[in-house]
Amino acid sequence: MTGRLLAIDGLNIVRRVYEASPEPDSDLKAEIAMRHAFSAFQRLVNGHEPTHILPAFDYGGSTWRHTLYQGYRAGRQPMPEVLREALPEFYMQLTRLGMCPIAIPDVEADDVIGTVVTRWLTEGRGEAVVASTDKDLHCLIAEGARIWDHFKSEWHDRDWVEKKWGVTPGMLPDLLALMGDETDSIPGVSNVGVKTAAKLLRTYGTLDAIMAGAGILKDKVGESLRKEREMLYLSRQLVQLKTDVKIGVSWNMLAWDHR
Repeated sequence: MTGRLLAIDGLNIVRRVYEASPEPDSDLKAEIAMRHAFSAFQRLVNGHEPTHILPAFDYGGSTWRHTLYQGYRAGRQPMPEVLREALPEFYMQLTRLGMCPIAIPDVEADDVIGTVVTRWLTEGRGEAVVASTDKDLHCLIAEGARIWDHFKSEWHDRDWVEKKWGVTPGMLPDLLALMGDETDSIPGVSNVGVKTAAKLLRTYGTLDAIMAGAGILKDKVGESLRKEREMLYLSRQLVQLKTDVKIGVSWNMLAWDHR
């Protein structure tokens, strides 16, 4: 029997639920958000009927990306303290339900999901569903995963990615490196937006091929590419999912027994 892995980008759900309320930060707001988030997790499990569940969370603090680039996520609002304080109890609730929440120092939840999903698919264990709206995770579609947008109740597949960004899922890290990513303060290249980045990738295929051809581009974009080469390759490292994280759990520990 083939399995189905459900990887849940935990804070993607928790923070969006919390921020959906216009109320000022408070213990009560955090408590209500956690209740809604818990229901959302239950709905995901009931809707997707997985054999295995990976609830991945950011550990918090700095990561390998901050070490690489000090400006990483510099513009992002920190998590409200009341919400951070409510997380341990939320993890306990998930554990009591039979899940195994995972947060690993120095890496992000995206890296944990990237590692586990890639391993699951490489080992031929069945299908993989990733519940997240995070664009960085959409590159996993190229590996055979499907992305589920819990908030819009819609599937994101190869066609969806091509329609939205103009490139295939496998090209997404190159696209994000070129255009930058404001939410994570990843600079990208000046004068390159999503349309230009997609056009370059459709023409050349990869970042390296674009840079090999940058010498013949006489316009502003060519100039920016030549001048900002180092920052472009740094951006490319920052958007890449780390897929060799030591998770320290077995498939058995992630198994869901439909309790």
